[in-house]
Amino acid sequence: MVSPQNSRRLLYEMVDREIANAQQGLPSGITLKLNNLVDKGLVDRLYAASSSGVPVNLLVRGMCSLIPNLEGISDNIRAISIVDRYLEHDRVYIFENGGDKKVYLSSADWMTRNIDYRIEVATPLLDPRLKQRVLDIIDILFSDTVKARYIDKELSNRYVPRGNRRKVRAQLAIYDYIKSLEQPE
Repeated sequence: MVSPQNSRRLLYEMVDREIANAQQGLPSGITLKLNNLVDKGLVDRLYAASSSGVPVNLLVRGMCSLIPNLEGISDNIRAISIVDRYLEHDRVYIFENGGDKKVYLSSADWMTRNIDYRIEVATPLLDPRLKQRVLDIIDILFSDTVKARYIDKELSNRYVPRGNRRKVRAQLAIYDYIKSLEQPE
């Protein structure tokens, strides 16, 4: 997938496939890790996905023009932001794809300038081992109970309440996870 040639069309197609899967009762879902989510067309597509029953999980570090938890529009969208010691610059797009998950690593945020005017690339992860590692890291990020903040309709960005869950600081947990991969088996 290369911007500005075909990224918008392909992203629309992937979101639309998740909508169709949800309508057919097949596994559906979209998970995005981005720095910025402000492109109106893509935000509207995510609203359409949510309205169709597609679970959407967003980790947006910076600007986010999507408003989660609007009744009938974005009920199925959970959005968090994590700002911690290390600057994370990666972008990950995950589409459930009827049970055959598609995982992409990208240089592009979902911003009009990135999708329509700059040269940006998204590439699928095909190696099952690497794909699983990225999925594991995304799971760790969404389990953060220390630095994660909800992006909510009030734009209060309050910390995610930990409740009785164990303390997880995602950046440290990712370091430990990667370090454990280096251990001899």
